[in-house]
Amino acid sequence: VAGAMLDLVPGHAPAAARVQASLAHLPFRPRSLGGAHAIKSYVHLAQSAVPLALAELHRATAPGAPVELLVFEGDVELAPLEVDDFPGRRFSRWPEARLRDVVEGAGFALDRLDTGSATGPPSGLRVQATRERTLPDTVGPGMGLLVCGLNPSVYSADAGVGFARPGNRFWPAALAAGLVSRDRDPWHALRAHGVGMTDVVKRATARADQLDPQEYRDGMARIERLVAWLRPGLVCFVGLAGWRAAVDRRAVAGLQPEGLGAVPAYVMPSTSGLNAHSSLDDLTGHLRAAAALAGARAQGPPAS
Repeated sequence: VAGAMLDLVPGHAPAAARVQASLAHLPFRPRSLGGAHAIKSYVHLAQSAVPLALAELHRATAPGAPVELLVFEGDVELAPLEVDDFPGRRFSRWPEARLRDVVEGAGFALDRLDTGSATGPPSGLRVQATRERTLPDTVGPGMGLLVCGLNPSVYSADAGVGFARPGNRFWPAALAAGLVSRDRDPWHALRAHGVGMTDVVKRATARADQLDPQEYRDGMARIERLVAWLRPGLVCFVGLAGWRAAVDRRAVAGLQPEGLGAVPAYVMPSTSGLNAHSSLDDLTGHLRAAAALAGARAQGPPAS
């Protein structure tokens, strides 16, 4: 958001367009960027704000675009450096494992991660990644409910919105349940209603039966780490296949006996139009029940 570095651009790239904006709200058309180079840029955002900022980067870059990032190593949300030429600045620092999860959750294939690449202390983590044809997580702090799909369809990946295919009843059910107030807008769902969205498996496919059982297990482990970090009120899995493949093969719809990452878990039927066993009213009821349970947990137990 500082313009001083933009003043240096004409001396190096006279034809380059210059834009001053926040990393958290990139003012670019979807898929309009052929790549991104952000060296010690995302360090100025809190860790918990970076997933949504990287979702913005995913939205703005084209599939296959290379991305290079440099952040500081450690585990700090936002704090001053021990030695800084400009007092008052604050920086986030990242544990390597969490950074891997966040980059992959944002819809990028992690090609390489190197350590110790910053100039001077603290040490850096340099990421080289590729923008995948998938959906980014829209997650952040203070989520009441985290909605977890099975994996994106290719249709949804290209649309940039989960459950986007005509005939899928997630968004009509979410609107009817009062979970969201805008159709097919995951960014507004998070910012206005505290409803985050992710998927068990990030890889987009034409059909769910193209997924490998190990993908379910690896994806569920990532979701468990995500909810242990951001602590939503409840995580709701849309479709039983992922939970059955990775956690409990006998699971039925409803609140699960065991949670995930110390957070309660609710499993509901698929909202796909191919699921003829569940009506829109049934699906709306499940989302309404999940939201109520998430709200009850956020309020906490009654005072004794």
